[in-house]
Amino acid sequence: MTLDEIRNLDPKNIGDWPAAAQFGLLAIVFAVVIGVGYLYVWSDQMQTLDDGRAKEEQLKTEFLDKKKKAVNLEAYRQQLLEIQQSFGALLKQLPNKSEMETLLTEVNQAGVGRGLQFELFKPGTEVKTAELAELPIDIRIVGSFHDLAAFVSDVAQLSRIVTLGNIQLSNGKDSDTLVMQAVAKTYRSLDDAELQAIRQAEADAKKKKR
Repeated sequence: MTLDEIRNLDPKNIGDWPAAAQFGLLAIVFAVVIGVGYLYVWSDQMQTLDDGRAKEEQLKTEFLDKKKKAVNLEAYRQQLLEIQQSFGALLKQLPNKSEMETLLTEVNQAGVGRGLQFELFKPGTEVKTAELAELPIDIRIVGSFHDLAAFVSDVAQLSRIVTLGNIQLSNGKDSDTLVMQAVAKTYRSLDDAELQAIRQAEADAKKKKR
């Protein structure tokens, strides 16, 4: 159809329009209906559908993750049991309160036995956790590099757990000696009264949070 023919169409008498014009008008009406429907109705439904698909993917991921954990639950339990047994074995290596003095003497003797000179051997404040107590000891020792290294090795081989940290080396008064400053940490098991006090404190803290 030409432009003039389109202009001459009578909007009040659509039934007499040529077939091409009628189909064209029908296509325009259909497009308008689709556009209005999408804008006011379907757009919200499409958003809801997209949200539902995203939620579905999230639930699938959570399901697969939980399924994997369920399948490996027995292995996790066995691993937890092994960890608890290993931790229990470590706790048994810790001295009790009455044995701490002996352990401190052993650390001191490890240095004296190597011919080292202690300028400082100062136990600090004990720090308690739910399982054990940690005692830091500030030490400063003077000796040759070889003897200091041997002392560190001796401490590592003690029957009880002792760690050395914050190690600093500096020159001694003569060229053959070094000064080693460090923090030795020893650990001990808690007695029943201490364990009970810690558990009571944890229980009181939980009550306060409620």
